Amino acid sequence: MWRTIVKHFNKYPKRKKLAQKLLEYGLKVKENKIYCGEIELSDSKLARAFGVDRRIIMGTIESINGNEELKKVFSNLNPTCHLKDVASEMGWGVIEIIPTDASMPGIIAGVATIIADSNISIRQAILDDFELSEEPRLFIVTEKQIPGSLFPKIRKATGVKAVLIY
Repeated sequence: MWRTIVKHFNKYPKRKKLAQKLLEYGLKVKENKIYCGEIELSDSKLARAFGVDRRIIMGTIESINGNEELKKVFSNLNPTCHLKDVASEMGWGVIEIIPTDASMPGIIAGVATIIADSNISIRQAILDDFELSEEPRLFIVTEKQIPGSLFPKIRKATGVKAVLIY
């Protein structure tokens, strides 16, 4: 789908950047407005936040609404709660994986197996999309802190370049 978006917005780099941000944040286009979940966001505040003119916001919405394929995607987006920043407050652990190649299948499976074999539950796993993010990361939030003894095992998992444990 990202190729379709790039192709559609290729002549409009600011609109393409905005479309990428809408995907990244899970902001939906419904009718002629942008929403975070069911909360309507103002064009002027979005323009300031993303460093574009309000006309870019309106033009991007028009472009999305004018293309049925894009409309189907952008009208169904929803934001996701990312638990990594509150994990320590909740007594949970966080592992950040830097992949060798984020498009490689099996990275999550390999790391999850190592964690599960240690009888630790995963509360959340979020992987940045490799086509949307310049430096994609895998974040895994666990029910408790990861013991240091797992660090070398996780580091040796297929597709793992580096590991950070919080």
